[in-house]
Amino acid sequence: MVNVRLGDIAPNFQSETSKGPIDFHKFIEGKWTILFSHPDDYTPVCTTELSAVALSYADFQSRGVQLIGLSANNTESHKGWIKDIDALSPNGPGLDFPIIADEDRKVSELYGMLDHLDATNVDKKGIPFTVRTVFIIDPEKKVRLTLAYPASTGRNFPEILRVIDSLQLGDKYKITTPANWKKGDDVIVHPSVQGEKVKELFGDDVKTVYPYLRFTSDPSKKQTA
Repeated sequence: MVNVRLGDIAPNFQSETSKGPIDFHKFIEGKWTILFSHPDDYTPVCTTELSAVALSYADFQSRGVQLIGLSANNTESHKGWIKDIDALSPNGPGLDFPIIADEDRKVSELYGMLDHLDATNVDKKGIPFTVRTVFIIDPEKKVRLTLAYPASTGRNFPEILRVIDSLQLGDKYKITTPANWKKGDDVIVHPSVQGEKVKELFGDDVKTVYPYLRFTSDPSKKQTA
């Protein structure tokens, strides 16, 4: 089993999905990508999660982010399950991203997604299902975030959007984001930015709390002002 760490290049794989075969590195194609797993098709928590993501998919797309799900079933099962997901929100846009077929758990094993905590969370063959993992992968194929939730707990997708906003802002400007930050709030001047570079990048808009803790306005707000 590969231990996928922050900063690693996301392991590549080839797989069937609900939208046809993919090579994962080709799928990324210079885009921000979120890979997230589900324990099983036709299960209650998973169904609510995918319905919620389908309803908010435009929010991810507006940030240049593509999504791809994974569940430990085959493509025919996925296609049937998607009908149930879409029926939860009949006036919604529908689920418009692929779900990986991982019945043999090859991708789950590669990314360390398998549930080794709950001995009852297995299929008829005794193979563990996946926990609810999330991998945010940047356009350079580097893993920038990993999350793992137990199978019993649905994820908070607004939090994942919040992390995307933080990562993209930090990549564009020399900033980091404080606790409970949300888009538009003040950000932190990166500790590596010192001397004249502070004024060059942020002008007089810097509030120093401690030498190592300096706040400035969200740079994206200045750009649109």
